[in-house]
Amino acid sequence: MPQATPPKPVLRAPLAVGTARAHLRHYGILASFVAVVVVPTVTAIFYLFAVADDQYTSTVGFSVRSEDISSALGLLGGLSSLSGTSSSDTDILYQFIQSQELVERVNEKRDLRKIYSKPAFDPYYAFSPDGSIEDLVSYWEGMVNIFYDRGTGLIELRVHAFDPHDAQMVAQEIYDESSLMINQLSAIARADTTRYAKEELDKSIERLKVARTAVTEFRSRTQIVDPTADIQGQMGLLNTLQQQLAAAIIELNLLRETTMVGGDPRINQSERRIAVIQQLIDQEREKFGVGSGGQTATNDYSALVGEFERLSVDREFAEKAYLAALTAYDESLAQAQRQSRYLAAHVRPTLAEEALYPQRVQTSLLVIGLLLAGWGIAMLIYYSVRDRR
Repeated sequence: MPQATPPKPVLRAPLAVGTARAHLRHYGILASFVAVVVVPTVTAIFYLFAVADDQYTSTVGFSVRSEDISSALGLLGGLSSLSGTSSSDTDILYQFIQSQELVERVNEKRDLRKIYSKPAFDPYYAFSPDGSIEDLVSYWEGMVNIFYDRGTGLIELRVHAFDPHDAQMVAQEIYDESSLMINQLSAIARADTTRYAKEELDKSIERLKVARTAVTEFRSRTQIVDPTADIQGQMGLLNTLQQQLAAAIIELNLLRETTMVGGDPRINQSERRIAVIQQLIDQEREKFGVGSGGQTATNDYSALVGEFERLSVDREFAEKAYLAALTAYDESLAQAQRQSRYLAAHVRPTLAEEALYPQRVQTSLLVIGLLLAGWGIAMLIYYSVRDRR
């Protein structure tokens, strides 16, 4: 049998692997990492732990309160009041604490430039004594942190300084100036309310004078004090005359029935008496505007009573308006004598025992994270552009 031919061995060429070498771009990336991440990080850590001075924090919390207690005059006039916070005043106060006016007031009393330039060498956190008021306001926003809860109306301040007593002093000055500003707003509101109430009172007094003068002129012209009382007397006289007329008519009818022969002088006398009584009744009715002629007189009682009632209604309205205006004016004066709005502190300015700022560890980690993130993004962009070529 023929022998089998053995299989030929398979020869494999060795893979050629070149030696890895650093290129110029790698040195550039390393240099960028050192320049962008390492050097700024070391500089920031050195500054935070070796150069930056400790900062102490004083906390103060307050809110605007409005407590209006009704007086006896207010209850009499039907005036009601509420107690609680005033959101609009709190919004104004929130803006005032950040304003240049407040910074100028506190600076005049406590010299903020001296307080915040105490560190011998601190180029970032310290304030330059030669800075303008605009620079001081901008620096103030970093050293005074405001936390405002619009739902409850509470304001909390965290005031930083390089000395704990300075921080407490500045916080106290902010609270005092804020309280003064709220008092000024309250005084302006009270002055406006009092002025408006005084104007309304003057108008009501003048209206009452005119109404009373009109009633007096009516009484002088008509010689009648009260037409209602006078008309009652006239109605009594008219009723008496009608009774006398009825009695005279009855008497005349009896005489005519009993006298058979005409020319009885008693009949003529009764007829004259009836005529006189009828004439008096017609005159009295004319006073009421219902005379026998059917035409009303210009000064009849109906017109006089109508005019008097109109004047009386005007006078009563003027008197009630005067009483209401007088009550409102007295109430506004009573409110002006007490403080309706004030600043209520639920946290008095605290005195720190330990420096909490600058937060060195947290700030260092934040700087490292931001620098690494920025450098990493830059590298991704670089390689993305390089691979597209």
